[in-house]
Amino acid sequence: MTGRLGVWFMRVLALLPLRVLRAMGWLIGQALYLVAAPRRKVALRNLELCFPEFTEAQRRQWARESFVGFCQTWLDRSWLWFAPRETVLARVKLQGALDELLGDTPTIIFAPHFYGMDAGGSALTLHTDRAFTSIFTPQTDPAVDQWIRTGRQRFGNVRMLNRGDGVKPILSGLRKGGLLYLLPDMDFGRNDSLFVPFYGVTAATVPSLSRFARLGRAKVISMVTRITPTGYLAEISPAWPDYPTEDAEADTALMNRHLQSYIDLSPGQYYWVHKRFKTRPEGDPSIY
Repeated sequence: MTGRLGVWFMRVLALLPLRVLRAMGWLIGQALYLVAAPRRKVALRNLELCFPEFTEAQRRQWARESFVGFCQTWLDRSWLWFAPRETVLARVKLQGALDELLGDTPTIIFAPHFYGMDAGGSALTLHTDRAFTSIFTPQTDPAVDQWIRTGRQRFGNVRMLNRGDGVKPILSGLRKGGLLYLLPDMDFGRNDSLFVPFYGVTAATVPSLSRFARLGRAKVISMVTRITPTGYLAEISPAWPDYPTEDAEADTALMNRHLQSYIDLSPGQYYWVHKRFKTRPEGDPSIY
């Protein structure tokens, strides 16, 4: 019941002007920063580790921006998944190396966890008819799970795969000339992870980008989606040269360096509330 009511509420929110939704998100984000002490501490610790050269005041400002971004983009899913197509097209812009989306070369889109990632997914499906695969984690509430699935599949030719579905359907879609929307920049635990630097801190990182690119004979591009006053701007990069290689560890470290360069442009829009350094090498103490 709670999930169905929440989805209905999002349908109502889709009718509001964007400036009203953004103001609501700002207020909720500021309040959440104050009351969600455990997540605030995680965000501040992440920023301390990644940006030690900046002042504490600056890191706190970025942490506040991160909480606000989380809330604003959550509310924006109302119009992103319920408003008319014309509204979404007007608010979500796609730019950059758009020619990389043409043709049928197997292509992996590295889409790190900036808060606008769902808007970026919609931008892609609005601008290409190519088969598009995304990997998701099921939600516990059936109504919310269905809402998210339906929203992400609203435009284009989208196939949602459960993380438990395995590698075969992912590679199958790639080898048929499809697009794979991949978000491998979280700490998914020790299994299958490599320990490589992220902002100079050893971080458990899944090498799936290198692995899928190699097995799927795919090129890799990146897409970073940032919040703007009028909606979102998603930017496509040119294909990464000489990627992948036969060295998964080197490839994964390179992925993190690319990610750092994207974060440096707008640190407050990245998903700092996640315990990115939770999994430590054997014998290392907890960072948190």
